[in-house]
Amino acid sequence: MYYPFSWLKSCLKLVLYFFSFALVGWYVDALWVLLLLGVVMLLATNYWHLYKLNRWLWHSRKMSPPTVTGVWEHIYEGIYHLQRRNRTKRKELSGLIKRFREGSEALPDAAVVVDANACIIWCNRLARLDLGLKWPSDAGRRLDNLIRHPAFIEYFHADNFDHPIEVPSPTNPNKTFEYRIMPYGEEHLLLIARDITRISQLEAMRKDFVANVSHELRTPLTVITGYLEFLPVDSQENPMMAKAFNEMTAQTQRMQNLIEDLLVLSRIEASSERIYEHVVDMPVMLQQLEREAQALNKDKGHTITFHVTDGLKVYGVETELRSACSNLVFNAVHYTPPGGVIDVYWQQTAEGVRFCVADNGEGISQAHLARLTERFYRVDKARSRKTGGSGLGLSIVKHVLSHHNSQLEISSVVNQGSQFAFVLNRELLAAS
Repeated sequence: MYYPFSWLKSCLKLVLYFFSFALVGWYVDALWVLLLLGVVMLLATNYWHLYKLNRWLWHSRKMSPPTVTGVWEHIYEGIYHLQRRNRTKRKELSGLIKRFREGSEALPDAAVVVDANACIIWCNRLARLDLGLKWPSDAGRRLDNLIRHPAFIEYFHADNFDHPIEVPSPTNPNKTFEYRIMPYGEEHLLLIARDITRISQLEAMRKDFVANVSHELRTPLTVITGYLEFLPVDSQENPMMAKAFNEMTAQTQRMQNLIEDLLVLSRIEASSERIYEHVVDMPVMLQQLEREAQALNKDKGHTITFHVTDGLKVYGVETELRSACSNLVFNAVHYTPPGGVIDVYWQQTAEGVRFCVADNGEGISQAHLARLTERFYRVDKARSRKTGGSGLGLSIVKHVLSHHNSQLEISSVVNQGSQFAFVLNRELLAAS
């Protein structure tokens, strides 16, 4: 235990030690000889204690210090106190590391920690099982030398970890992993690999099911529509039958539109076409789209104005961009009350090039905005049935923009109007 006046006590003992030698030396008339003898004895004692301290620190297995007195007692006690405190900290740190390892082993995902040189520092058990890593023999080896899939290597060296990547497992090609990398600490990276094989299979099954069912339904609907067109019905003789035939014709047409939208959505989801391979002349496409919108607007009396910057071309998939733009424009025509104002913009901005459709219609409540791009989601089901909407238009827009590295921006105020817009990155701008 540390006493605040222990060093003062030791200094008093040292003074008394030399005073006793000086007194004896004065008495025998050999003052300096006795003082020198006292210094030599003090040095010998201290060197002996230094030897014992060195033996205790480096060779002794005992935790408790040797029994000594004087100033060396305080030194031994101080060292012993530091050792006990460090030992306690080591135990706490060891327990913390043990709990961390137990927690990491309980993770349902493979986890790997690498340093700034991409060398493996640590990995959990699932990483050893699913990624084929060996511990501790792989410690210090580069991660990109062990996971050698080209897509993963490109993703790892691109140093852009905002989005995960899906890559087949290095140990089992039938498994698909989602790799996510998160920087942390001082230039360290944490790799999380999640098995999404089941999710990928279900997603593929869903896409195949929608595409196959939509394709198979086209033929029977075409047959039904054809027979409905040829069946003679006299509205004056049998008004109820005429009404039934008109309703059946409208519903089959609605189903055909729904199937066409499902097929378009399936093609977009399965598309592997590169957006940088083709240049889309957007002004020319928007001119044609304007003519179609004016034809659709024939009975509604809207004021439709296109504000298009000439020569503003982009890289992309023309069919997809046309589908996205037409859905936004036609939605505005369908859902804006008669006599409304619709403005369509295609202009360059600091971020890139912006397409926007603005109207002064009824607007949409804020509660619905976050779900508008969901499949079959409808704000007003009765109005959607009346206009023949399929509920897939904005989902198609969402997938098209995702393919072109953009996203749909929606803003709306009830009774004032709505605005649907997206921005294509300036890297997609093509030379005129």
